[in-house]
Amino acid sequence: MNLFELERFEERLLVNVLAEDEKNAAAVLEAGDGYVVPGIAAADFPEIDGAVERVLSLKKAAPAVSVGLGGGGSFREWERVLKIAERARPEHINQPFEKAPFVQGYLAAEGIHPVINALVSPTGEIGKVRLATGMEMEAERFLDLTAALGIVSVKVMPVNGLAHLEELVFIAEAAAKRGIRGIEPAGGIKSEHLPVLYQALKKTKIELIMPHIFGDVLAGKGRSDPAKVENLFRLLKRR
Repeated sequence: MNLFELERFEERLLVNVLAEDEKNAAAVLEAGDGYVVPGIAAADFPEIDGAVERVLSLKKAAPAVSVGLGGGGSFREWERVLKIAERARPEHINQPFEKAPFVQGYLAAEGIHPVINALVSPTGEIGKVRLATGMEMEAERFLDLTAALGIVSVKVMPVNGLAHLEELVFIAEAAAKRGIRGIEPAGGIKSEHLPVLYQALKKTKIELIMPHIFGDVLAGKGRSDPAKVENLFRLLKRR
């Protein structure tokens, strides 16, 4: 299923978490009332075969599965994510901005059409982003290029919880104006940050808000704790 066809919390929010296997994926989906996209991080797998196997297992339980880079959004994982996607056909994959258009075109030629994000980092200055190369550029210029290249979602990492919230809101607002549909904050997001993050981003016109919350809900490597996932949504509903 296309990521944008999934039911979302208040028609806006999905949460991306890691899952260990089919059973864990089913459990976190239930805990999150279905508003969860389970996935893997490519860097966690020494061999492509193991990653493909894991994705196929998660797909038995989930309508959409994500493949992340891992290693803190490591640029060097881009090709391994591509190889995993080519074989396992996940619905969502992560890519550094510099590689996202190539990967999208390559997979499309193979008849594979996941939602692919373009990853950049915050700089500490509203209106600027940092590429994987270390180069800084105007956020609006980056978004112009992203939209022109047909990339429909932007990942911003590391946001360090709420430390870069104003930058993130600026990017989401500017992205929506250009027809970019998704914003994906990641890196250091804790459960208590989610309601604040969501409330700020939902004031923009961005269609999909999908925080990546890994460390704070983990119960072992690559396995999310359903009780902690359930708590994420409990906090959201209390706001």
